[in-house]
Amino acid sequence: MKEETFLSAHPVSDDMRATVVENLAVLERTHQVKVLFACESGSRGWGFASPDSDYDVRFVYVNRLSWYLSVEPDRDVIEQPISGDLDINGWDLRKTLQLLRESNPTLLEWLRSPVVYQQEAHWVERLRVLAEDGFSPVRGYHHYVSMARKNLREHLYGEVVRYKKYLYVLRPLLAARWIREGRGVPPMRFAELASETLTDRAVLDEVNALLEVKMRAGESATSPRWVGIHDFLEAELALALAHSLDKGPKADERLLDQYLHEAVLHFDTRA
Repeated sequence: MKEETFLSAHPVSDDMRATVVENLAVLERTHQVKVLFACESGSRGWGFASPDSDYDVRFVYVNRLSWYLSVEPDRDVIEQPISGDLDINGWDLRKTLQLLRESNPTLLEWLRSPVVYQQEAHWVERLRVLAEDGFSPVRGYHHYVSMARKNLREHLYGEVVRYKKYLYVLRPLLAARWIREGRGVPPMRFAELASETLTDRAVLDEVNALLEVKMRAGESATSPRWVGIHDFLEAELALALAHSLDKGPKADERLLDQYLHEAVLHFDTRA
């Protein structure tokens, strides 16, 4: 890996970490579930949070055995009302494995988040292996290219642009480049992703300048268009759209079933 040249910060205070863990414990008791894994999924996980960025906590949980045995499926997500700047929600393990089977890029990012609040290490490592082994380059590529194209079209053609919107186009484009270059699952940390994929000195310098301003400014802060970055994004998107990828492997459903069975039985909380 190249030495990282990009600004990066994942600011979570001890007090906020304790608050998150306390909230997760309440959710476990209220819903009678076991949290397998909880992490930051947004800008604090990517490493370019503003001072007023939300805390986007995402988690994977296991229900009781009886929950999986009902004829009518129950709701498979837990969403806590947003409180201040704390946003917490999670997915049941069966839903998680269904998404892993489809190589869901959002789930893959969760599993690579540098900010982990809580985890059952053995079970999470097995989940990461299943995700890596079943990674579909074409699904990941289409996801990131579509995200970049949508955000570029909707947010970057005005004369005044929110700082963070540049990063919301740049990050998926660099993730797509990572996949296009055959590197596998892209890292979640923006500094690692950019350091490994960007080589143009002028672009490097302008992106770092943008990061510095964005990480000091509020989430809604704006500026006139950054011409160098904008031109790079348009050229990179054109390149990405012109490229096609092979489908790659699919996750082994037998291994996913085995994982679900073993995890549910292990964490079953029947009296």
